[in-house]
Amino acid sequence: MGKIKMVLFDLDGTLLPMDMEEFTGGYFKLLASKAAPRGYDLQSLVKAIWHGVMAMVKNNGSCKNEDAFWDDFASIYGEDKAVEDRPLFDEFYRNEFKDAKKFCGYNPKAADKVRWIKNQGFRIALATNPLFPSIATETRIRWAGLEPDEFEFFTTYENSNFCKPNLDYYRKVLEKAGLNGEECLMVGNDVGEDMVAAELGMKVFLLTDCMINKENKDINQYPHGGFEELKKYMEKEIIAE
Repeated sequence: MGKIKMVLFDLDGTLLPMDMEEFTGGYFKLLASKAAPRGYDLQSLVKAIWHGVMAMVKNNGSCKNEDAFWDDFASIYGEDKAVEDRPLFDEFYRNEFKDAKKFCGYNPKAADKVRWIKNQGFRIALATNPLFPSIATETRIRWAGLEPDEFEFFTTYENSNFCKPNLDYYRKVLEKAGLNGEECLMVGNDVGEDMVAAELGMKVFLLTDCMINKENKDINQYPHGGFEELKKYMEKEIIAE
């Protein structure tokens, strides 16, 4: 085995097949119906959530993403409402969020290949964009046919101070793993958010099943394909090294 010690996986659109617009649209409607009795309407709530997501994406590391989101939410709805209604949102992620599974696909090859990679002796972690609470991340991991404890760690809005595509997000992941870039392979479906890991010396593999390529970059610069191609790539380029 060569230098690679850990394989990092993205979740949404990588291990968990989904159309992001369909998923967020469906999930926000579930959240809005939960929040409606407290006076929230769909349009303004969705706008506020996206505003909070942008606050997390712009986080410069000064606080956890969780605090960036809720501080932003309080700036829109007021501190009292944010404090008062936060348990409602926590309850949503514990309960109703499970119904958002219907807005995702399922590919048994995802869990199969993660376990195969682990069985080859590699450490595995989940480098999913930390925009969700831990409980929602754990739920989505299970939708993909895996268990949270199969990963050494996974990034959530509670334990992260940065988001993709900020390279500081990946630097923190490497720090957590105790590794340098050359010792990791990043597998993801988003050209803009996942392939940037290569800038820190990581090897990358672009999973094309639900690919996002907003800037229409030439993907031939990256090893790419589905889960079978990932396995072949691992065998030829990583394990055989």
